[in-house]
Amino acid sequence: MVKMEKLFNKIMVANRSEIAIRVMNACRVLGIPSVAVYSDADVNSKHRLYADEAVYIGASPPRESYLDMSKIIDAARETGCDAIHPGYGFLAENPRFAQLCADAGIVFIGPTAEAIRLLGNKVESRIKMAEAHVPLIPGMKSTNDDIALFRRAADEAGYPVMIKAAAGGGGKGMRIVHDAKDLEPSIEAARREAKNAFDDDTVYLEKYIVNPRHIEFQILADQHGKTVHVFERECSIQRRHQKIVEETPSVALDDAMRAKMGSDAVKVAQAAGYTNAGTVEFLFDESGHYYFLEMNTRIQVEHPVTELVTGTDLVVEQIRIAAGLPLSEALSHLTQRGHAIECRIYAEDGENDFFPSTGTIVHYSEPVGPGIRVDSGIMAGSDITIDYDPIMAKLIVHAPDREMAIRKMIDALNEYKILGVKTSKKFMIDVLKHPAFAAGKTFTSFIETNMANRQTDLESFKEIAVAAATAASLSSSSTTAAPGGGRSASATPWQVMGSWQIGDGIHE
Repeated sequence: MVKMEKLFNKIMVANRSEIAIRVMNACRVLGIPSVAVYSDADVNSKHRLYADEAVYIGASPPRESYLDMSKIIDAARETGCDAIHPGYGFLAENPRFAQLCADAGIVFIGPTAEAIRLLGNKVESRIKMAEAHVPLIPGMKSTNDDIALFRRAADEAGYPVMIKAAAGGGGKGMRIVHDAKDLEPSIEAARREAKNAFDDDTVYLEKYIVNPRHIEFQILADQHGKTVHVFERECSIQRRHQKIVEETPSVALDDAMRAKMGSDAVKVAQAAGYTNAGTVEFLFDESGHYYFLEMNTRIQVEHPVTELVTGTDLVVEQIRIAAGLPLSEALSHLTQRGHAIECRIYAEDGENDFFPSTGTIVHYSEPVGPGIRVDSGIMAGSDITIDYDPIMAKLIVHAPDREMAIRKMIDALNEYKILGVKTSKKFMIDVLKHPAFAAGKTFTSFIETNMANRQTDLESFKEIAVAAATAASLSSSSTTAAPGGGRSASATPWQVMGSWQIGDGIHE
């Protein structure tokens, strides 16, 4: 048996759900005990049960638990953790938290606070990347309160333009402006939204790229001066600026363009003095030009597709880098093998404008088979609440080519059963079946262009029958308390499942 190097004594995972479990899996591979943190809403959560230890950190609202830095630092100290992995979301891109970890003598498994701060400000990072000769979207090199400067920049870039929050992300503080008369009110609206979302109303202007692809490159950089890219991911299927389907390789890139973009992605990381895992995002226009968009200073939700086509465990690499080890030798000889697709499984009603769905999972079963991976944070009995991001799991498939990967994903989605809450599963099946997707015409406007007049149909009767049988089984063994201490009749399967009907033109 090969003896593995000792990296950390114990790692705290300062997150929840599927990404927490993903990090814990990497800890197990490396033989490192993991510690979970959990809130009131997550008392019976999968990630709490999966860890070697678990520490309660507060009430369900994130500011009272997962965003409370002092509670997390204290919990790490109390359990003897010498490192913290932040996952994604919550405190993952918070430079203050990274600095607090360093001040407490705890290793933050991610980049330095200085790098997070630089790359988290889109204006400052644009200035830095301009100095490094990385292709930028035409627009303002800095920000200002003078509306005349915005008007001049808009005229030079040419309409349409986009107003963006300097400290923003996730579509917050963004406005597309098609006409000069709408510029000033759009700036004011973006500032208000940015202030509410990020407590920073700084905005800037850049050219709006019409119908682009969103292509990102995975970066790994160690503490010994070596930086590599682990190829690209295409994340163009988005709704409201949020990715829902990701894949690699991108059909838009040939080997020469892939090498060129990858080289510029490495240049971005080096210009920022970056270490650990990160993602450099580009917009790729219809004429074949690409522009630096931003760098995400954490592991990405969509990292599994890269792992499947390269055979790399990115989270293991994160931990090794944080421990001061050089990049694994295998990273110098990577190739892409086959094609991988990921679908994010949200607790949202895909048939009703993605309205959030809450409830208890009454039945849960994952698809299985060669080339199928599920990164899940839920199980039967899990409560889905409104307190956190609605992502429940990620379904990832790998196949020899893109056509086979699409078919495998559709089959896997059909086999994936999550009953008790609504999901966006059927919507994603319709995306994958669309001729434009099959043809590789995956632009950021895909959903607005191709899915606006989508006709929904009935979920399979088989799935409804399974749901009814499962709910009936559950309800037959339990009753609900009635007012005054009496017992009421058990809930029916139809109450558990929610409203639906069978008939022409009527869907769940």
